[in-house]
Amino acid sequence: MALYALTIFLSSFLLFQVQPIIAKIILPWFGGSAAVWNTCMLFFQAALLGGYTYAHVLYDKLPSKRQSQTHIGLLVASLLALPIIPGVAWKPQGAENPALLILGLLAATIGLPYFLLSTTGPLMQAWYARANSGAVPYRLFALSNFASLLALISYPLFVEPALDSTRQAYIWSGGYALFVLVCAGVAWRVKDDVAPVASAEEVEAQEPAPTINRRLLWVGLAACPSVLLLSVTTHLTQDIASIPFLWIVPLVLYLLSFILTFETEKIYWRWLWLPLFAVSLAFVVWIEMDSAPAITMVQRIAATAGAMFVCFMVCHGELASLKPHPRYLTSFYVALSVGGALGGLFVGLVAPMLFNAYYEYPFGWWLTFALVLGALTARYGDFLLKGKGLAVLTVLLALLGVYGGAWTNDTKKYLSGYRVVQRNFYGTLRIEDEGDFNEKTRVRQLLHGVINHGQQYLNPERRREATTYYCRESGVGTAITARNEFMPQRVGVIGLGTGTLATYGRVGDEYHIFEINPMVLEFARGEFSFINESRAAVKVHLGDARLSLERMEPLKLDVLAVDAFSGDSVPVHLLTKEAMELYWRHLNPDGMLAVHISNRYLDLEGVVKTGADATGKVALEFSDERDDSDEVCYGSTWIVVTSEATRKAQESHLKAGTDMKAPDGFRIWTDSFSNLISVLRTK
Repeated sequence: MALYALTIFLSSFLLFQVQPIIAKIILPWFGGSAAVWNTCMLFFQAALLGGYTYAHVLYDKLPSKRQSQTHIGLLVASLLALPIIPGVAWKPQGAENPALLILGLLAATIGLPYFLLSTTGPLMQAWYARANSGAVPYRLFALSNFASLLALISYPLFVEPALDSTRQAYIWSGGYALFVLVCAGVAWRVKDDVAPVASAEEVEAQEPAPTINRRLLWVGLAACPSVLLLSVTTHLTQDIASIPFLWIVPLVLYLLSFILTFETEKIYWRWLWLPLFAVSLAFVVWIEMDSAPAITMVQRIAATAGAMFVCFMVCHGELASLKPHPRYLTSFYVALSVGGALGGLFVGLVAPMLFNAYYEYPFGWWLTFALVLGALTARYGDFLLKGKGLAVLTVLLALLGVYGGAWTNDTKKYLSGYRVVQRNFYGTLRIEDEGDFNEKTRVRQLLHGVINHGQQYLNPERRREATTYYCRESGVGTAITARNEFMPQRVGVIGLGTGTLATYGRVGDEYHIFEINPMVLEFARGEFSFINESRAAVKVHLGDARLSLERMEPLKLDVLAVDAFSGDSVPVHLLTKEAMELYWRHLNPDGMLAVHISNRYLDLEGVVKTGADATGKVALEFSDERDDSDEVCYGSTWIVVTSEATRKAQESHLKAGTDMKAPDGFRIWTDSFSNLISVLRTK
């Protein structure tokens, strides 16, 4: 068993390590948006489904010797893809469909290695069961998930901080070559191993082939945790707290539930987990109600994660209890991969088109309860449809109705009190009006999850006031107003929000604003008036800012404001040394680069300071410590990067800025190296 275990461990570890490695390499090429990672995930899910299907067909349709020959041939051929470093010819030129280009790049760079890694789990288990008559191979699935969990945790903690992406790719390629050697050895050993396997007729005499209903149940029990995983992750990271790496918690719990339920049958006890399941769902309903007692952010995260883990345990526990005879093992894993892919497609593609808010979050909980109820009815139908069992079933159906009604009412909060709620690929945006209609303090604000992206006074006398993080006393306000008031200036802004900075525009000024989300532009023009009423000529460029700037002739900007780091999803490619060099290609020699680094969870001072040093500039920190009681301006931290000569020339205007010093030993971020762990705030 040791050789099979080693092969499965290597394959699962490499499978989960290659995902962040390849995504990080291509991130700067395609703009660094969430769309890049989502497209990568689509490829990974499709390749996993293809790998599981290949394993099923290979094992089910071909004789042992042909299986061995086919798999060894593909393993050897896959070595031609090493090292997994995409060629520069895959860089976008501007006219291509980025999603199709990313899929093509991934297929050419890691397609065959990833495909073969994904086949390993089910194929090795099937071969092990055949070689060891009567052996139960499903514990190897638990080992597979343990290796995946280890890869998931080790990448941000050990791999990313120590190695740039090029070295990561080379080391991974060496690990894959070792995997090919080990896997080919196993395949060679089993090529003549046919004696222990029973005929299909003998197997069906012991256990009939799984019915269509059983297979659909496999798919459903795999799909519901996938829906919960993705929808709860979005809910935690956008609607509760935009904490970096918080997304790891749901995925760790997801893999852990697989490990526990498939490793042993002594952990999933229905008498314990099913009551916990019902209570957990009730608790989730309760904490989401407006009438629920206030709880802290940490308590809310812990409660939601705990309830999610119970649901994972029940779904995966029921899946483990429905494991078929090893003869049908590969088809079982195909069903699991289909379910996982369907869950991902629903949350990633279907829900954003169907819903204008995150309705898949309450729907995922309700669907999980409904499916588990269906699974229990299918298993215990004889008991539940008569006598005391019928009473139990009635109570469960009543709970299903209560949960459904409660969550239906709960979804109203996604719309209640908001002027507009809309959603697209980049997330849900909400517009909210606050304050008394008769007061000059009434404001309209743009929200994305828990992040405020700007607000404007509705009173005509105050509509042109710069607010929130962009007041005149802020770093960006200082940079823009420091210029000669009688000379027109050219200003660039990365991150539109409500368009607040356009209020600084004067007649003759020219503003270039870069925004990746077209819905933000729609709201900035239709619900706010900063852009429409700006005295400057304002041009908005849709698309990723860095890609747009790379394709443009130098803009000769006097000021460039970079405002894209307030939430959890930090576009690292906008902070690297290469990005800084690009900014200065578009800035005048005496220009100023203003970077907004206000962030509750990340300390980005060292990143910007080392980037400034690398481009021969000085960095001044403007920290506004005002408290939250200020109705107009928020506390903010901006870093203004400029030349030493400009600093001296504008000394009277820049006197509020303080000189910065990078932390000792801080490593400059580049397109091939960044480390979010190193900038996490510890206080």
